[in-house]
Amino acid sequence: MNRRPLRPAAALTVAGLLAASLAACTPADSAASGDTVTVGTLRAQPHLFTPFFYDDFAPEGTEFEIVLFDTSTDIKNAVVSGSVDFGVTGAPSVLAGVAADQGVRIVASSADGGTRIVGSPDIAGPQDLVGRSIGYPMGSSQEILLKLTLAAQGIDPADVELVNLPFAEMAGAYESGQIDAMSSAEMGPSIAMEAGAVEIVSPYETPVGRVNIVLATSEELIESDPELVQQVVDAHVQASEHLAASPEEWATGLVEEFGLDPAVVERAITNVWPRWALDDAYQAQVFALADEMVAFDQLDGAPDTSQIFDTTFVEASTYAD
Repeated sequence: MNRRPLRPAAALTVAGLLAASLAACTPADSAASGDTVTVGTLRAQPHLFTPFFYDDFAPEGTEFEIVLFDTSTDIKNAVVSGSVDFGVTGAPSVLAGVAADQGVRIVASSADGGTRIVGSPDIAGPQDLVGRSIGYPMGSSQEILLKLTLAAQGIDPADVELVNLPFAEMAGAYESGQIDAMSSAEMGPSIAMEAGAVEIVSPYETPVGRVNIVLATSEELIESDPELVQQVVDAHVQASEHLAASPEEWATGLVEEFGLDPAVVERAITNVWPRWALDDAYQAQVFALADEMVAFDQLDGAPDTSQIFDTTFVEASTYAD
């Protein structure tokens, strides 16, 4: 696997990204160079690792530079500002961008799953969550999946203690006893399970399903350089298929790139399903996610559903079955 140098998020604050976008290049300038395409993603998360395989499927003369961020919102903001060309990011961040009329579009799906609801071994089932502390990241799909799952089990959120925590702190909070359970994205749940936590209930039995990660770009780049967008979507389709067919290489890449525990990685990737398609059923689940974001006050108003997706490129890809 040929990987290009990474740019860490720590060196690219949101303010710095916005300033860089004004002083340096626009999406059209980046596309015109034809040399390097920048892709934002999150660090050390298996469901956002697909860009690390893009170079293996890049057309001649195109290289990919991976830019690491700490949150999906930061990735979306970088795409909107033009500081990165594309983002592999959480669907909620793009929906928020569409609702705010920021000119960001989903051009492919990227990964389903990546969420688990786990807790201490004495929690035998969902009803045992009553009176317990549950970690979750506010504003994420994991918050929505948790609250929908609790409601389906007849549990009022007021009957549990909800603790807002960043993804990176979730496993440590469980280990220290700060929380009894978590609804979180990998790797935290798998780290906890390797330490003895158990899976309590599936988070996927809601109208949202497994929807989680998408490939997004700006409306400006779509309009200014559709050929580049097609090339990136083609690479994304092939890389997604490769990860699905080669989980061992996927796991090895994560371990080598981020120094992760191999046992944790192997567990985590069994909870992630790489994908690229934007079929009607998938779109319906994303629309359901948008509705729930409004219902849970993550959005002030529903995004225009006609502005969420641009399916042109997956439909035109010669690599899509």
